[in-house]
Amino acid sequence: MNEQHFAYKIRQHLNRGLHELPGDTRSRLEDGRRLALARQKVAVRHGVLAGVAGFLQQQADHLRLRQVALVLLVVLGLGTYTVWHAEQSISELEVIDSALLSDELPVAAFTDKGFAAWLKSAAPQ
Repeated sequence: MNEQHFAYKIRQHLNRGLHELPGDTRSRLEDGRRLALARQKVAVRHGVLAGVAGFLQQQADHLRLRQVALVLLVVLGLGTYTVWHAEQSISELEVIDSALLSDELPVAAFTDKGFAAWLKSAAPQ
């Protein structure tokens, strides 16, 4: 039984019980329903980007200077780590390339299956 079928069954059961209610109770329920529908918020359709911009503006209104500084500090730290990590990778590749270009490797090393392992073990730390 899916949700719509279940809701349909509940509605049928409530409608059957509605006829057994006294007239004044039924009129109060109708008034309450009308009042609830009048107070119900109507969804306003707008573009997705407008919704995102509104959300960001609302969030920015509640930010404090300390929070903004903290976020900037975290972004700066992540950027610094990324650059450092890239520099480390480049320096490791430089060592391997310089060893290849300087002919310090034996000729058999180029055909050896453990060539990559030899390069890693021969690279200075």
